[in-house]
Amino acid sequence: MQQLISQAFQDRERLKDSATRQAVLDTMEALDQGRLRVAEPHEGGWRVNAWAKEAILLYFALAEMRVMEVGPFEFYDKIPLKSNWAAAGVRVVPPGTARYGSFLESGCILMPGYVNLGARVGAGSMVDTWATVGSCAQIGAGVHLSGGVGIGGVLEPPSASPVIVEDGAFIGSRSIVVEGVVVGREAVLGANVVLTASTPIVDVTGPEPVITKGRVPERAVLIPGSLPKQFPAGTFGVSCALLIGYRKESTDRKTSLNSALRDFGVDV
Repeated sequence: MQQLISQAFQDRERLKDSATRQAVLDTMEALDQGRLRVAEPHEGGWRVNAWAKEAILLYFALAEMRVMEVGPFEFYDKIPLKSNWAAAGVRVVPPGTARYGSFLESGCILMPGYVNLGARVGAGSMVDTWATVGSCAQIGAGVHLSGGVGIGGVLEPPSASPVIVEDGAFIGSRSIVVEGVVVGREAVLGANVVLTASTPIVDVTGPEPVITKGRVPERAVLIPGSLPKQFPAGTFGVSCALLIGYRKESTDRKTSLNSALRDFGVDV
């Protein structure tokens, strides 16, 4: 199946072959039911299954536009919506929406937010009101995506790593995480933190600032900040994230999160 999909991705004429088309459909079903995922933990990091992303892109070519009616709502799209939420053990508050090809584990709560195809949301996680989980993003178990959070989609190129939010993380209101950034286990992002692949993450807990990019350390607490940068018109502040501390190991997750918010004055 992987070979058929990779060959078709290089040569779309192969989609005329019934076995290739069925391979695409079977891959989408596997993603939808959680038997396959776009990225998975591997040797202390994450491994991207590029062929699964290729299948998603090929599915767009196979799917046809059609009218979908859901109660008083009407949609016109190629990708159907997920259904059978009661059997899946997922609570969905109207008009929360997840597209076919995404997977939400049992115990998730989807408020009026959005989960795009290829994405995966772990058990017990909350996608709060107007939060969005982009294509292929991987959200761990026990994660809270607060109101208005934007988790970006990374569909192309297929080899590119998606945004990953590991188990137990808390993403504060209106925060944005895009371009394959990894948020480590049990990390806390305060309200309005914006993380791209090039956003400086400035550790200010020591005597000198330490700058990294692309990954939030486990249990780190981040707030929005700015760094001075010289332009022809003068010096201006550019966005960064300030790493101001870590959640304490001595407390459980819930207590640790509350402690972090109190100790560091993080807005959520």
